[in-house]
Amino acid sequence: MSAARGVHDTRRRIETAALGLFAAKGVDGASIREIAAGAGLTEGALYRHFASKEELSRALFIDRYGALARGIETIRAERSGFGDRLDALVDFFAASFDADPAGFAYVLVSQHEHLRGLDKAAPENAVAALGRVFEDAMAAGDIPRGDVALTTALALGLVVQPAIFFIYGRLAEPPSAHRAAIAGAIRRAVGVTDSAV
Repeated sequence: MSAARGVHDTRRRIETAALGLFAAKGVDGASIREIAAGAGLTEGALYRHFASKEELSRALFIDRYGALARGIETIRAERSGFGDRLDALVDFFAASFDADPAGFAYVLVSQHEHLRGLDKAAPENAVAALGRVFEDAMAAGDIPRGDVALTTALALGLVVQPAIFFIYGRLAEPPSAHRAAIAGAIRRAVGVTDSAV
């Protein structure tokens, strides 16, 4: 195994262990010792990859949050019409949750800490990327003109809350089982016009 691959594998083990602990206990509740043990490392070995738990926490957040932003921007570039984009976005968020529930949960529980320091124009800002989808829809007349931030917040709530309910056992099935209901609720909340359906 090459040295670069070994470093990558070690970082992946650290990130996997940290994600599970951060999602379950929060960043403050998880110790470096627990993360290192979960990755099969000593604390010293972990510090060769991340200078602090805060650096690790931030890297995990930016990586996952940035992946959401890139996915949103890809859908925005490849799909035309708000109805098609909306369905693709709901599918994307549901698939993201299914593929990495711990990572999705981590983004949800840590967003308040990390979003404060994230530039609104940063390419890894998923909320800003989603806002651009709604700006496009308003400009095209697919949804009524209004407060883009509020529209984005309403739509995000309808995507995120089913994931939270599933995580805490209040929904028996993951958001992917409810895609049509979620997309329909967003259409109603943002006032999709007949032309955008």
